[in-house]
Amino acid sequence: MSQAHEEEVLARIGKGLVYTESEAAFQAPQRRTEQIFEYNHTPPGETEKLRSLLVAIFGSVGERTVLLPPFHAGFGSKVHIGDDFFGNVNLTFVDDVDIRIGNGVMIAPSVTLTTTGHPVHPSRRVDYGRFSEPIVIEDKVWIGSNVVVLPGVRIGYGSVIGAGSVVSRDIPPMSVAVGTPCRVLRPITDEDLTTRTP
Repeated sequence: MSQAHEEEVLARIGKGLVYTESEAAFQAPQRRTEQIFEYNHTPPGETEKLRSLLVAIFGSVGERTVLLPPFHAGFGSKVHIGDDFFGNVNLTFVDDVDIRIGNGVMIAPSVTLTTTGHPVHPSRRVDYGRFSEPIVIEDKVWIGSNVVVLPGVRIGYGSVIGAGSVVSRDIPPMSVAVGTPCRVLRPITDEDLTTRTP
């Protein structure tokens, strides 16, 4: 495949248009499959090795990162994580394009962040036809168990996504959002500072 053709495919991907597995095959060297496998099978006490693997896997990773194995990623290299991140078990990154996660983000078990979807008409899914749009999770977000975040979504600063939600549209900052499809339930206010206190 020529450089010009690769650039044309990347431009189409960048616009959220449909592309195929064969067209995107030139990106295969960016996949971190072996390192992800190694991370998921490294004893928890080998903290230096785990940290070095995270640095090798992700496009960027901040300080004080906790990511409990196993986790899964299509590439790994297209995920960018800030400081003080906590990711619980079975976190899945479908990172055909960038997933950007801010500082102080907490993610509960069995969450999927997927930048990629597929056309509705079956004839457009030949050769795994798909489209991809980046995901942005801003600072201090908490995502509950079994949440699915779909392509192109931005979750605003400090927001909470309730367990089991399917997030198909942007969520504004400082909001509690729940459901399928996920909708804003209420704002987060100073009254929330007093909940669950003795």
